[in-house]
Amino acid sequence: MALAEIAIIGGSGFYQLPLEGERRLTLQTPYGPMSEAVSIGRLGGRNVAFLPRHGREHHLPPHRIPYLANIYALKELGVTQIVGCCAVGSLSADYAVGSFASAHQLVDWTHGRRSDTYYDGPLTTHIDLTEPYCPAMRGALAQAADDLGLPLAREATLVVTAGPRFSTRAESEFFARQGWQLENMTQYPEAALARELNLSYLNLSLITNSHAVEADAGTGGVASGVIAVLQQMLPRLRALLEALLLLLPPDSERPAFIREAQQRGRWV
Repeated sequence: MALAEIAIIGGSGFYQLPLEGERRLTLQTPYGPMSEAVSIGRLGGRNVAFLPRHGREHHLPPHRIPYLANIYALKELGVTQIVGCCAVGSLSADYAVGSFASAHQLVDWTHGRRSDTYYDGPLTTHIDLTEPYCPAMRGALAQAADDLGLPLAREATLVVTAGPRFSTRAESEFFARQGWQLENMTQYPEAALARELNLSYLNLSLITNSHAVEADAGTGGVASGVIAVLQQMLPRLRALLEALLLLLPPDSERPAFIREAQQRGRWV
């Protein structure tokens, strides 16, 4: 029996999520330990698992997060849908600090420095990552934001850098010239691993700082400012998550390409 149907992964500054009847579990996986014990409980009328990807004390930098263990363990709990929350920098003046965004595309700029597949041989499997984020979940998030009157960008291309440093101004300007709107350090390989395990994945970005070309010199990527914005956004984030959980589709309405892959047992 599934212990949770939906997982919420917390990013920088989002380390706790009070759940009704909460209990914590530590799971061992073939890929080592998870980032942290996972919390199981009820929220928004759904059975939910909550996992802070950096750990509750933020002891794991982006390149040290055990992505394979985290996603594998959530699958073992019975999770079929994952909401991946993360702090992001804006590369465009159209994406305002203090607002939310739902990325529809990602670009991997981690330079191959992370373990990023469950299919590391001898079985060769090529997953389809044309659409890395679940359209049904994105639609539910848009409706939840509308219901609450919260600003949410419905689309964005998110470039994932290796970290743990912030980008140089020249790098951010380059990313912006490609037409990419957001910058982050953790969405890859998390989203791709979810696809490999046939899980629906949603990005929920908290825009905490600006790398936009129009920004004043020296203001982009300041860590103290990021944390301050995060603290201001957390109450709205919790309200948005609760509204989202009421709207997320049941497993039968997940995208056809996910359900078909489940029936096959693997991607081909």
